[in-house]
Amino acid sequence: MKHLLSFALLILLSACAEKAPKEVSSVDPVNWSNRKASLYASDSLVRGISYLSVYSEIYSETEHRTHNLTSTISMRNTNLRDTIYIHKAEYFDTKGSAIRTYFDFPIYIKPMETVEIVIDEKDQSGGTGANFLFHWAMKPTSHEPYFEG
Repeated sequence: MKHLLSFALLILLSACAEKAPKEVSSVDPVNWSNRKASLYASDSLVRGISYLSVYSEIYSETEHRTHNLTSTISMRNTNLRDTIYIHKAEYFDTKGSAIRTYFDFPIYIKPMETVEIVIDEKDQSGGTGANFLFHWAMKPTSHEPYFEG
């Protein structure tokens, strides 16, 4: 009886143990430092900023019911020969507050390459009106980067 009571107590305590929250993998799915690029003023690059809306949460039936989604944010280089550079990727919520910056240094994207950021379904920080700002640079004869979500 003593062992049975000890076993039952152990089961009860382990069932009530607080589980650690799962880490949101979307914070750093790519090792951005491995893509770091060195740029110089003499490179004569054209710079720009692009906006992208992101749907990580959508309305269903009414404005009072929403569903979370996993979102894929693609940064695409549509050039056949030229590398492009993304200097910063900033993520904002519905109210325009900055949530996180994925990187704040230039990374390269090779010709015809796509680099992605994935917003996990369980990451509810963006809301229904989440968005990104991308700061980029390219050669004057190149096509602008293409962003898709």
